[in-house]
Amino acid sequence: MLTEFAAALGFILVTTFTPGPNNISSAAMGSLYGYRRTLNYMFGITLGFWIVLFVCALASATVLRLIPGVEGVLRYIGTAYILYLAYSILKASYTFDSETSKPLAFVNGFLLQLFNPKLMVYGVTLFTTFFASITDQPVPLFVTVCLLSLTAFCAVTVWASFGTMIKRYLRYPRARLILNIGLSLLLVYTALKLAGLL
Repeated sequence: MLTEFAAALGFILVTTFTPGPNNISSAAMGSLYGYRRTLNYMFGITLGFWIVLFVCALASATVLRLIPGVEGVLRYIGTAYILYLAYSILKASYTFDSETSKPLAFVNGFLLQLFNPKLMVYGVTLFTTFFASITDQPVPLFVTVCLLSLTAFCAVTVWASFGTMIKRYLRYPRARLILNIGLSLLLVYTALKLAGLL
């Protein structure tokens, strides 16, 4: 049980804190406009994140109820997705695209979540594997989605607060390589735990 929790926690933290549309855009906004002017955008991200995760949880509960035997299949699909993320992180360049470097509002952050395929796959993976047992329990499900959304807010806060510093240090190939290898290995460990190979 403890190792299963550790695997879930590793997956959540690595997936939430590594580069993606939310983190990169928040870092770019933070480095250009400061943390306070980025807050509305981050609140939009957090609310959109919560709604998408809640929908993913309900959809996962429906699938697991209608086809109980699909959990094993989804576990291996989730494992494959985590390994794909590990490979993607290994190649991450942490490039701050100038197109994301313009003032963005609450609605921009909110809408970004509704069209974020990474978030949708992340949500389905979580609620068909690690949290499959709580999808039919309203209170634990609500608390879990709130905690996951709080984690997402913490991630965009870190990226916005340290946008300039991250941008400065991750220009160096060796620093990127060390970080990417460490994060990728953590995801590989998580995938192996999910598949029952560890």
